[in-house]
Formats: sequence, structure tokens, C-alpha cells
Amino acid sequence: MSMQSAAHAVRALAALPAPSSSSRRRAGHAPSLLPCRPSRAVAPVRAADSSPPAAPASPSPSGAAGGKAVVPDDEFTLAKVSFGVIGLGIGGSLLSYGFGAYFNILPGSEWSALMLTYGFPLTIIGMALKYAELKPVPCITYSDAFALRDKCATPILKQVRNDVTRYRYGDEQHLDEALKRIFQYGLGGGIPRRSAPILQKIQEEVTEEGKYCLVLEFEAKALELSDFEKRQAKFTSFFGPGIKAEIGKGGDDLYEVRLISETT
Repeated sequence: MSMQSAAHAVRALAALPAPSSSSRRRAGHAPSLLPCRPSRAVAPVRAADSSPPAAPASPSPSGAAGGKAVVPDDEFTLAKVSFGVIGLGIGGSLLSYGFGAYFNILPGSEWSALMLTYGFPLTIIGMALKYAELKPVPCITYSDAFALRDKCATPILKQVRNDVTRYRYGDEQHLDEALKRIFQYGLGGGIPRRSAPILQKIQEEVTEEGKYCLVLEFEAKALELSDFEKRQAKFTSFFGPGIKAEIGKGGDDLYEVRLISETT
């Protein structure tokens, strides 16, 4: 009986269909247990902006400061010409051409002696003037002050403006005599000569009260504001009459002496 049961079981197993190759491949590969990595979102690429960058804002015109127009100083006078440059230019040209003509390099040999005779002293004089030359300081003139200058500026203020805006020869600095008396170089209660203030520029403007004002800006690295303030009365008396002096602080080592005209 047991033999017959075993035979039936063998025949039943043989009658079962064989598994397909795809089933075997699926059965042979275990499912992956690693977590899936999320895909990274790709940002859309923007096209490069081909428009040119915006131009920077143009600065305000140099002819206006604080809402006031500046009057250019374009008046031509001989005082604004360097005689040292003229002497060197003419004398050097005569010397160069005279030597060239003397050695027959240039034409005009009959004039070579005359050119050398005048060229040599003119060159020497030009060199001496250039060595002793004191250049003019910058002058800023506002339009409202320009309109009041002829009427309200005192003769001394006009003279100060004309003196410091032209070439000078033989002076160590502008307003040298005035500063020597006000600061008393080398005297008791004065300052050393090496500490003397140096005029940097002048400025013509109108005060809030509508008065003409000439501003002198000095550079003095060895002085303090108090050194100018205690000499305020001396500035008033020296540049007077008819003016009032006020002292102020500018930038680093810069001090302002405001000469305000009392003429209206």
C-alpha cells in the first residue's frame, strides 16, 4: 500500500509544469533594501542679461558748490604770467640757435654773436626769477560775492586778493609781512619762524547776513586753533579798517580766517 502511494506522488510531481526562466530570475534577485535617493531639482538656467550696466550718476558740475555758481577767473594779466618761464624760454632759444649758427649747423652765422650776447644773460635772469618765484594760490569766487566785490570789498581786501593771485618774486610766502607782524616770529609770546602758517587758497563768498567775505585758508601743522583765536583782534586791525575777522577750523591742519567787510 505504501509503495502504491509513493508511486502516485511521484507521478503527480512529474505532471507539474516547470517554472519559467523569468520566474527564476525574479526569485534569484532579492529586493534592494537601500533607500531611494531623491532626485535633485534642476533650477532653470536664465539667459545672461545682455543689457549694458546702468551708467553711474554723473557728479555735480565743478562750477557749483553748495548750490552757488563759481565764477571762473579767466581774466588775462601779465601778473599771472611767470617771467621766469619767459626768460628761460627766450634765452634758451637764443643760446641754442646761436651755438648752432656759430658752428655752421644752422643758418645765420652772422647773427650768432648777437644771439649769444643776449641769450646768455636772459637765460641767467630767467633761472634767477624761476628760483625766487612764488606761485599764486587758487581763488574760488562765488557769483554772489563777485557781484558785491566792487561795491563792498574794501581797498585792502582787493589788494590782498590781487597780491596772492599773481606771481611774486623774492618772498618766502604769501602775506609774509602780515603774518610776521601778527604772529611775531621769534619774539616773546610769538611763534618760531618754522611754525609759520602757509596760505593755501582764498575764497570769496557772501555771509548769511549778505556781507562780502574774503576767506584765507592757512595750513599750520605746528599750531592750534587757539593760536589763531587769540590773534583775532590783530587780524582785524591789520586788514582793517572796515572789516571784522572771524576764525574757524577747516580740515586737518587747516584754519580759516574770514575777513568780513562791514560795507553794505
